[in-house]
Parts: sequence; structure tokens; C-alpha cells
Amino acid sequence: MIPTKTLREASCADDYDPNSMPVDRARALITHYLEPVTTVERVHIRQALGRTLAADVVSPIDVPGHDNSAMDGWAVQYADLAPGAPTTLERIGESFAGRPCAATVGRGQAVRIFTGGVMPQGADTVVMQERAEERGDGVVVAPGAVTKTGQNRRFAGEDVKAGDVVFHRGQAMKPAEIGMLASLGVNEVAVYRRLVVAFFSTGDELVSIGTPLAAGQIYDSNRYTIGAMLSRLGCESIDMGVVPDVPDALERAFREAAECADVVITSGGVSVGEADYVKQLLERMGEVVFWKIAMKPGRPLAYGRIGGAHFFGLPGNPVSVMVTFYQFVREALLALQGRTNVEPVPTFKAALGAPIRKAPGRTEFQRGILARAADGSWTVRTTGDQGSGILSSMSQANCFIVLPAEAGNLDAGSPVDVQPLEGLI
Repeated sequence: MIPTKTLREASCADDYDPNSMPVDRARALITHYLEPVTTVERVHIRQALGRTLAADVVSPIDVPGHDNSAMDGWAVQYADLAPGAPTTLERIGESFAGRPCAATVGRGQAVRIFTGGVMPQGADTVVMQERAEERGDGVVVAPGAVTKTGQNRRFAGEDVKAGDVVFHRGQAMKPAEIGMLASLGVNEVAVYRRLVVAFFSTGDELVSIGTPLAAGQIYDSNRYTIGAMLSRLGCESIDMGVVPDVPDALERAFREAAECADVVITSGGVSVGEADYVKQLLERMGEVVFWKIAMKPGRPLAYGRIGGAHFFGLPGNPVSVMVTFYQFVREALLALQGRTNVEPVPTFKAALGAPIRKAPGRTEFQRGILARAADGSWTVRTTGDQGSGILSSMSQANCFIVLPAEAGNLDAGSPVDVQPLEGLI
């Protein structure tokens, strides 16, 4: 489990609602209490994708390892080339990538060289093949084919020098990083262990897919959504199923989850309904920072601790689950994995394509469709009905329209902040 700082009940009586935390303040409080995993393991780079480095990676070699040609052409001495007239040089050999030329280029000589080929001794410049022609009497280089010494030549260590720190602890391993490690001859890296997240849904009305629905029952989509989002973040997840709204069953599920996971996530059960026992259990079994967020959708959001595990109590509505996960849980899980410089999803401005109705008081994350206008500018419109139970809106959307708490109704053409969902969902 992750050792955590002592939590305390956080008062928000100075905000819009004494039981609702402003979005930015909630993010800051969660960040304050996060302590990343510390266990380290070594993995082959094929298994490193999505993992977080636990130690700096230092290059053991220069990249490239030798001076080489940036293109197909002729390796020459720049001093041989006449500035205003053709220059005829003697061809003395070839240099292919992986098959260097053993000859040394002297005055008046040239070596045929191909992209990546090692620069032969004595040569300092490469003339691209389009600016030279091989004839019976030698290689004729056009006037002005190159303008300076070293043109079209890559130098040893130009990209990375031996001893350079290539990647830093806390950095995520993406495809480019994997390829870079391979180019250095590094086959293993030290990474933090995967974060273990246990999750379950609460509610007597929920049934698993594949089971016929009885009156009043609905299929539990939240566990599948949460499981998919956790997979995208590289977490090791434990699906604990649906737990009925029975205090003993909920308490047992919480204890089992906290014993085997770093983070516990639930959906449903954190509102003020008569049958919602989660809040009461958490107050008895752990510590709580806040229970509600001044946002829409997703107001009933809890954050705290059960034993050594962090706890996120997400709302029950399907859209609210996704919105709260992406706005709060995602960043927290990345930080707990050991990532450094974790930032909120970037936003940029777009013009509203249609008016939006909004009451001041809560930050809203409306599902939007971002598109290019005829003049090349970005415009955005909502997906339509913004009800928190309309999960299809998350599939239709390609962004969140982020409306600050103080904002009211907005006219078409008004600039708004948008968060693109590509790469996030």
C-alpha cells in the first residue's frame, strides 16, 4: 500500500456551498496528499511502454556513433571545390551504411557515399548526388553544390553524447522513448511497479451484463468504463464487481479492497440518498477530505483514505463517472505512479457555435464537438442534451467545454475553454 500523509476533514464553508469544494481547490488538496509508489523493478524495454522511469537513463554511447552522411552523394574535401566552376574529382571507393570505405580521401578525390554511410578519412563534406555527375574522366561537381565545410555531414554524438542523461526519473515511457532506448543499446530499464487499483460499483439496481434485467434493474456500465480507463493509464486493476447497498457487505468490500490495492474507486453511493452508506462507512473506517465538488456533472465526489489506500468515491451516473475520473482521478493516478510534472489536461479557446445556458455557481464540463470553421478557426458546440445519464454523449464528444463557476449564459460566438479528448479517453 502507499503510505499517505495524515488527512483531515477539509472545510469549504467559504465557498458557494458549505458542502461543495471548488474544482481547483479539490485538485490542489488531492495533489497535496499524494505519495507515489517507491517499489522499483527492472523490465525489458518491450514491457516498458507506459511505465514510469525510477532512475535516470544515461547514454552508454554516442549517437550517432560516427560521422556519417545525411544523404546519398559524394564525400569530398570542401577545399577542393571551385566556387564558380565545375570541379572534377577522382572516384576512389564507396561507403555504404554498415560497410565503410577503407580509403582515405586526398586532394582531388571523392568517395561515393550513401545515407548513413561512415565519412571516410580525409573527407569533410558531402555533395548531394543531384549536384554531381560521374563521367569517364571522374566525378564532376557542379559549381556552388555546397556552401560551407561540413555540409550534409552528421557528426558523432550530434544527437546524444556518451554520458548524457537521456531520460529522467519520473518520465513516462512512450513509443519514441522505447525506440531511443533501443538506439542506445539499452535493453532494460528501472521502472516503478504498477499501481494497483481496486474498484466496484454499489447499488441494488445494478446487474452485470449477460444477466436478464428485472423490473427496476439496469446494467452496470461504470465498472467497464472505469476498467477501460485504468487500462489506458497502465494500472493493474482488480474488478470487485457489484456490491449491494448493505452496510456489512460494503464494509467487507472496503476492507478487502484497501488490503490489496493502492487506490480504491467506487461508483455510486456517495450522494445523500437514504440508502447511501458509503459516507458513513468512510467516516468510520478512514479519513475524508471532501464529499462534494462544485461542478456539473459529478457533484457527489469523495476523496479520502481507507487504511493505506487512497479512496475516490465517484458518482453513480455514467457521464459523471467519466468526467470526475478525467478531471481528478487521472492526474492523481499518474502522480501516484511516480510521474513528475503531471499537469491538468491542456485547454485552448474556441468560439461557441450555438448559445449555451448555464447558471453561475458551479464549474461545468459540457460534452462538445470541436470542428474547424470555413476560415480555419475552431468552433465548438455541445453534443445536445447534457444529462449525466446520457453516456452516448461521451462517445459523440471529442472535447469538454469547460465553463467556469462564475459564468452564466453564453451567446454564440463567445470564446470558451475546451479540453480535447483525443489521447485522454
